[in-house]
Amino acid sequence: MAPAAPKSGDVIFASVDRVNAELFTLTYGAIVRQLITDLEEVEEVNKQLDQMGYNIGVRLVDEFLAKSNVSRCVDFRETAEVIAKVGFKMFLGVTASVTNWDAEGTTCSLILEDNPLVDFVELPDTCQGLHYCNILSGVVRGALEMVSMKTEVTWLRDMLRGDDIFELQVKLLKQVPEEYPYKDDE
Repeated sequence: MAPAAPKSGDVIFASVDRVNAELFTLTYGAIVRQLITDLEEVEEVNKQLDQMGYNIGVRLVDEFLAKSNVSRCVDFRETAEVIAKVGFKMFLGVTASVTNWDAEGTTCSLILEDNPLVDFVELPDTCQGLHYCNILSGVVRGALEMVSMKTEVTWLRDMLRGDDIFELQVKLLKQVPEEYPYKDDE
């Protein structure tokens, strides 16, 4: 029997349970607002959002692998494409494009033209240093770490700051060799 073909992001998105987009957006906004109130420093809010996203990404990768039937990616380039086309579609309902590869193939940009997290959002002047969607950078970083890729993920462009798109830069720092808990050959 032939192995199951990987599902596309659209097929998975159609079959996954979803919450109302407006409820999701407003709930996320309430979380960000509460963090701003509690932490007071915008940089601390950015760190907390990234850490929250990292914790989500560590767990989300299991669901992604179980529902998408995606086989092991051969390199970072293929992994970035799967995240952009399948992962973002599966969990956010949008697709991203992968561009701006460096010569070594270790740094790229994920371009989002649509971002459901920012519906109804306007940043006040007091929050200009806030990376409102920093939770997404943490999710990507956490998920990639679970598949043995240590990365640095940063926002380069943000429509909430007047840019024309959302651009998330993903830089592969190192490929971590998989460690097995015991030896099978003994």
